[in-house]
Amino acid sequence: MIRDITIGQYYPAQSPIHRLDPRVKIVCTLIFLVSLFVQNSVLGYALAFVFLACMIRVSKVPAKFIGKGLKPIVILLLFTVAMNLFLTRGGAVLFHWGIITITETGLRTSVFMTVRLVLLVAGSSLMTFTTTPNGLTDGLEKLLHPLNRIHVPVHEISMMMSIALRFIPILLEETDKIMKAQIARGADFESGNIIQRAKAMIPILVPLFVSAFRRANDLAMAMEARCYHGGEGRTKMKPLKYHYQDRLAYAITWGYLIAIVVIGRFVPFKLWIF
Repeated sequence: MIRDITIGQYYPAQSPIHRLDPRVKIVCTLIFLVSLFVQNSVLGYALAFVFLACMIRVSKVPAKFIGKGLKPIVILLLFTVAMNLFLTRGGAVLFHWGIITITETGLRTSVFMTVRLVLLVAGSSLMTFTTTPNGLTDGLEKLLHPLNRIHVPVHEISMMMSIALRFIPILLEETDKIMKAQIARGADFESGNIIQRAKAMIPILVPLFVSAFRRANDLAMAMEARCYHGGEGRTKMKPLKYHYQDRLAYAITWGYLIAIVVIGRFVPFKLWIF
């Protein structure tokens, strides 16, 4: 399970999406996420799925790598389905047994919420797969630069987010090593109920926290040794500049948003319960 968590990882490849300005990828990802909430129809979600599938194909990131990142949220998906399926009331009753009641509205809501969550995680992951942590830092700092006028520490916020993204795969790798070392000493993380498994994870937390603090201390000392004092007066070796492909990406994404709003809200389409 630890190896299946791919959030924060960068997948190197030579693709048009990898070469885009990080600001474009951040804004386009936000537009895609917004598109998942501004409509509620089968055609709208179908268009969102096709759009995301095309972007994954263009990015040259393997689809199985995207799917691998969805495994850790399976429990969250099941919980979302159960909560919406059994607790949402409205429409005709499709199934009733004891205290369990499934209605049209509950089924529709659970399916739409599941699809929305999957597309949301996959779309967000695609941005991190195709953008280096340094690129994300520069893009966020550039996008939030106007907030400097009201004394918001934009550079520091961007740096913290970049460091957090860098630490995620490092800590996951460290956790995997500690678990393997504990298993070699006879630890059992697979058997027992949920409470027993949670207790078995306690011996992992102490060395993991020690390792995390040690890495954080080493990083702080390295930044001080390089005379890092925040973003005041700093310049960029490679300043961000928009190019033709960046403007084209903006046009495609805005066109997609307009299409999904029009199709999702005004195109009549019925598919059984949906």
